[in-house]
Amino acid sequence: MHIYFLQHSPLFGPARMADWLTGIGHSYNHCRLDEGELPPPLANCDALVLLDAFSPPEATLFKRERKLVDRALKSNKPVLGIGFGAGLIAEALGAIVSPAVQPEIGWQPLTLADDSPFDLPEMFETLLWHRDIFGLPDGCLPLGSTPGGPVQGFAWDAGRVVALQCHLESTAQDTAALCNHDLPTTAAAAYVQTRDEILRDPRRFDRQAALLDRVMTQWLDGH
Repeated sequence: MHIYFLQHSPLFGPARMADWLTGIGHSYNHCRLDEGELPPPLANCDALVLLDAFSPPEATLFKRERKLVDRALKSNKPVLGIGFGAGLIAEALGAIVSPAVQPEIGWQPLTLADDSPFDLPEMFETLLWHRDIFGLPDGCLPLGSTPGGPVQGFAWDAGRVVALQCHLESTAQDTAALCNHDLPTTAAAAYVQTRDEILRDPRRFDRQAALLDRVMTQWLDGH
């Protein structure tokens, strides 16, 4: 398969997903919306990944991206969104995206929903980096919840479409760069951690890598 990444920031790249795809034998390419590149035609890829962002791209590019997402959802191609990308999917499926009362930046325990279709542990620790939330669109099955957020993702159309708030793809190096750019000086909010808390245990990122493998395998399997 050939996967296209829609990238909105140099700080939110494919990270471990690129290594995973290469290891499985898939190919991939980037569309750097943050550098003014136009979204590709849907025919140019077999699957689409919408990466996270601090803000939407320029208005004309954003309009094109939303049209591409709509076409992809109506196709039979796998679509995966993370953070901002997950919000684009949620909105396209009819849910409301809004600023979070409690931003979540750092590690949080995620409890799998009873009707979650994801092949993941009943509870696991995951890295979150978001200030927006979205509701669960009609016809979607939930991922699960954290103490600060009731909807941390969902699957739609028998798992062909996946939306995630959590950053299972992030490495320690990626996250250190995020901390340098986007972390408040003090963790004043309830679910915002300090740089030391976030980077304290590198093994957390290794455990996430195993979970990413399960999500990616389930997402692309049979599609």
